[in-house]
Amino acid sequence: MSLTRILWHRPICNADTFYKVVRKWYSQNNVNLTDPAVQTYLRRMMLEHEELLMTTRRTSEEARRLFEIKPIVSVLEQRIGLYDSIESLKELNKKENKDPEVKAMIKEEAEVYLKRLKEIDGELMAILLAPCLTEGGVLLEVAAGAGGQEAMLFARELFDMYESYANYKEWQVDIASMEISDIGGVRKASMLIEGFGVPELMRIEAGVHRVQRIPATEKGGRIHTSTVSVAVLPQPTEIELNIPERDITIETKRASGAGGQHVNTTDSAVRIVHVPTGTVVECQQGRSQIKNKEIAIQKLRTLLLQKQYEEQSSKIKSERKSQVGSGNRNEKIRTYNFPQDRVTEHREGGGTLHNLAGFMQGQEQLEQLQESLLRQQRYQTLMEEIQEFTKRYQADTSNKS
Repeated sequence: MSLTRILWHRPICNADTFYKVVRKWYSQNNVNLTDPAVQTYLRRMMLEHEELLMTTRRTSEEARRLFEIKPIVSVLEQRIGLYDSIESLKELNKKENKDPEVKAMIKEEAEVYLKRLKEIDGELMAILLAPCLTEGGVLLEVAAGAGGQEAMLFARELFDMYESYANYKEWQVDIASMEISDIGGVRKASMLIEGFGVPELMRIEAGVHRVQRIPATEKGGRIHTSTVSVAVLPQPTEIELNIPERDITIETKRASGAGGQHVNTTDSAVRIVHVPTGTVVECQQGRSQIKNKEIAIQKLRTLLLQKQYEEQSSKIKSERKSQVGSGNRNEKIRTYNFPQDRVTEHREGGGTLHNLAGFMQGQEQLEQLQESLLRQQRYQTLMEEIQEFTKRYQADTSNKS
């Protein structure tokens, strides 16, 4: 008997926690576990797992791979054990087919195994399609697009939604900049967000957001369409953080605009210029000059990292442009329709939600949408991995024959 068959009894994790994951993710596209290509892919993964376990000195990449596939293999081991148990019952049924009482017991036990097998398949699907979340940060920028003052008003609402969402997720959030319009909207605003899952979940928000509603700035019942662009830029890693002091100039001044007496009477606003590139950042959102300087420095690092990416790769050079387009109304990832009280996500894995006010609170509904989109992305990636594996497997088989 193979090692995988011996170990199938091991529990994979706390059952209550895992079933929450299953209920959360077991929807939309699912992997066809009866597909021969999928089965071959999973069998090879189990062999890879055994090989890695027997490796005494693993590289960092091997250790990462073992950590990645271990939960999948644990569930596969349970699945194999259930199939073995079902096959044993079939054999027993053939031998004891004259005893009604034994046959009834066999049938009852088989139903238990089949029910558990269905649960195992749900657990396997949940693990296969669960996205990999990492610790990190982003610079999120919101800019009003087509629609004038109405676009600026919605940009403010969208920005507030993301700030509420960051607090809901218990992430660290710092407002980096905000250009406020005459009636309280924002032309452009940015915030730094850090925490577990930030890089993957917030990247989902990059693109053009369209709003359809009767403007508060106009009288009458005509519905207007406006757009807001959202860009999400990765924050630099610890290795990429250092900026030589000789390369920057720092200026302080009194903050302008709303903020209260304290803000307007102290030199709390900070302006930093990166001399080699001419990049300029400002921060005057907080009352503390020290805090504003920290935020401005972090924003500068993020922007410089983006410039570095753009110089290194033409593909990354168009990153921001591909995310937000030109702000035209037909370049949309999501539509917020106020008269019909609905939010429509236009990408695969999305859908329509009829609770716009609840969605704009930036809590569970936004979280569920982001996770659904990530799950769809993971599904597509997994299918590509299986197709690529199948091609290599067929090629290797042909060469050996």
